[in-house]
Amino acid sequence: MAYFSEAKKGDKVYGLIFGRGKIVNIFPDSFYSVMVEFKNGYEVPYTDEGIPGWGNFKKQTLFYRDDVDLCNEDFSPTEKILSPKKIIKLREKNKLEIRLPSGIWKNLKKADPDYVEKLLKNEQYHLFRKKDK
Repeated sequence: MAYFSEAKKGDKVYGLIFGRGKIVNIFPDSFYSVMVEFKNGYEVPYTDEGIPGWGNFKKQTLFYRDDVDLCNEDFSPTEKILSPKKIIKLREKNKLEIRLPSGIWKNLKKADPDYVEKLLKNEQYHLFRKKDK
């Protein structure tokens, strides 16, 4: 039985990418079984296993709020604000992390390209950091 096989419209969930949200639609006969609307307005489809419909994810990123355990996630602040040149260089070497809207730091490949470009365009360089080795 899949994690969201008994999901109902209105269930409160937590996504590791966008934070708090709720299930707004159920698709019983589709590859993506639930549509989640997050606090910041994003709507994302998820499979029964909690895998999002975009990005490079192979593991579950959506949980019921009561089930989520954030102990192993990194919420620490950045220690150094990177320059635009440094961000480009680290991006090319795949050594760049981005702070997702939920506050968690993840590899840049896990983020939506539109989100990344929006941050760069708005010069929000404090939301990028060099990946720890």
